[in-house]
Amino acid sequence: MRVIAISGGLREPSTTRLLVDRLAAAVGAELGEADVEVIELRRLARAITDALVTGVASPELAEVFDAIAGSDGVIAVTPTFNATFSGLFKSFFDVLPEQTLDGRPVLIAATGGTERHSLVLDHALRPMFSYLHALVSPTGVYAATSDFGADRSGAVLSERIASAARDFARLVRVSGPRPHPEKFTDELTEIQSLLTGTR
Repeated sequence: MRVIAISGGLREPSTTRLLVDRLAAAVGAELGEADVEVIELRRLARAITDALVTGVASPELAEVFDAIAGSDGVIAVTPTFNATFSGLFKSFFDVLPEQTLDGRPVLIAATGGTERHSLVLDHALRPMFSYLHALVSPTGVYAATSDFGADRSGAVLSERIASAARDFARLVRVSGPRPHPEKFTDELTEIQSLLTGTR
């Protein structure tokens, strides 16, 4: 099985990437031989912006779209700004071709400075991925800065990560392996040809 983990963190290092890595490790352990690939959106920021403006994905961005389309599940993690997901994170899913996430299991997670933003999971992320027809895993993970300490808060975060990974792994197994959608690739190529006038 193949899982794509998307990190919406804007800085390096970031707590968002740290949470992505911990979720990826937990999911990998639950699924056994699963291949978990991490994609950092900050490295694709220019390509995402260009795709928003032109409607055409660069080869690098198209490769990421193809990886998601061929995956068995997605882990999506965003930093929280003003009680919602980051602009870069939202822009990426705005340019992701329609139907890419149809019926695909998605584990949602977010990071933020304080616990006050924890509702971002149910008020922003879950509705967006439901709209995109993804199968949103029932257990999401929110991590405040204080949760990454070595005290009791850190232990509680580890428990939440383990619980979310178990639920997500069950959802991935029930959904079963997904065949690589060659039709998606053909349609994307056709659309790009139309937009660039190379057809």
